[in-house]
Amino acid sequence: MASLNTGLDIFWFRRDLRISDNKGLFHALKSGNLVQPIFIFDAAILSKLNNTYDRRVSFIYNEVSRLKKELVALGSDLWVFYGEPEQVFKQILSQNKINTLTFNADYEPYGLNRDKTILQWMHNQGIVVQSLCDHLIFEPGEVLKSDGTPYTVFTPFMKTWRSRFSLSRLHSFDATPLYFRLNRTLPISNLCSLESIGFKYSNPLVEPVTVPYGVISQYHKTRDLLGVEYGTSRLSVHLRFGTLSVRQLMQAAWELNETFVNELIWREFYATILFFFPHVAIGNFKPAYDKVLWRNNMREFDAWCNAETGYDIVDAAMVEISETGFMHNRARMIVSGFLTKHLLIDWRLGEAWFAEKLTDYELASNNGGWQWSAGTGCDAAPYFRVFNPTLQAKRYDSDGCYVRKWLGNRIIKPPAIVDHTLARNRCIEVFRHALKGDF
Repeated sequence: MASLNTGLDIFWFRRDLRISDNKGLFHALKSGNLVQPIFIFDAAILSKLNNTYDRRVSFIYNEVSRLKKELVALGSDLWVFYGEPEQVFKQILSQNKINTLTFNADYEPYGLNRDKTILQWMHNQGIVVQSLCDHLIFEPGEVLKSDGTPYTVFTPFMKTWRSRFSLSRLHSFDATPLYFRLNRTLPISNLCSLESIGFKYSNPLVEPVTVPYGVISQYHKTRDLLGVEYGTSRLSVHLRFGTLSVRQLMQAAWELNETFVNELIWREFYATILFFFPHVAIGNFKPAYDKVLWRNNMREFDAWCNAETGYDIVDAAMVEISETGFMHNRARMIVSGFLTKHLLIDWRLGEAWFAEKLTDYELASNNGGWQWSAGTGCDAAPYFRVFNPTLQAKRYDSDGCYVRKWLGNRIIKPPAIVDHTLARNRCIEVFRHALKGDF
């Protein structure tokens, strides 16, 4: 690693892998000092991943490589490290002097704890730390009830969000005139290989970063139609890792489609829930549901994972996620409801499986969606709402296009793992007894 010059600032890329409209980078460059961008492959996070072919890691690696090339083209460089952040910063500061560390905030439990540790350590070194809100329009705590407590139901949250919103929130942070303050670094550092951090390349199969204005304008009509290839934006992975600015996407949505705006507000709602109620990461939002006696039949769980439930719409969705790392949102609702209510398998098993498979995995939204389906979360589908997968298929894949796409090569269809009517009645009975304490 080349030595930093005296008086440099550091900008730490995390879940904001872009130069354009990056609030933290803009403010770092605006401070007046030369800025050295860095990225850390966080060993504390990577050590918990089970699959060496993890699509998320490959996606991040691709984007870090791209980001590095962009910065080199501007005469600077991206310094890339592997290790636990506190140790990385100790390494940097043992050799160099910096004045300020800037990054965009992460509101998930691990990120909050990590940043608290880094902030305290930097403070002890006499280094200023500034954290900005970049991947949400309103950060958690800005949209609250009149009594200062967080909303736990979406509709009033959404109404308050809209009442406090103004287009000034979508101000673009164009750092182009400030690029001259990027630290000029020669020679250029090498980028570590994927293998050196314990992973192998797996094609993440991600759509390019573009705002699909046509899709957004028709979103309210096409978002639930499983067979429409581009009925949804497929931008969730870019929002997750910040390769697209949420402000840019909200600008398009605000002008074109109210339903799409609400989907982005749902994302902020779930982020707020996780921030104020971090126990939801591992437990039910509603404690009463702790009494639900999940069957947790692992043979049936394996059948669900391996697309062998005998329900074509469920199995098609499970093939889609296994082969691509993506699943249509309507399909996510169908398969999560099927696992938790038809099979009475704890939502945490399904949530963890999605976390391993989804390239766009985001804790707040994934957790919120699973608890919604299971009925255990805030603003959730009630326990007696049990989707009929056959009717869901007729409604949202009426011509069978989605099923044929993902199950077209299936020679033998497995028998239905459970009868819908039996499963529905069993689910309602189990939940009713749990909530009444009647065992």
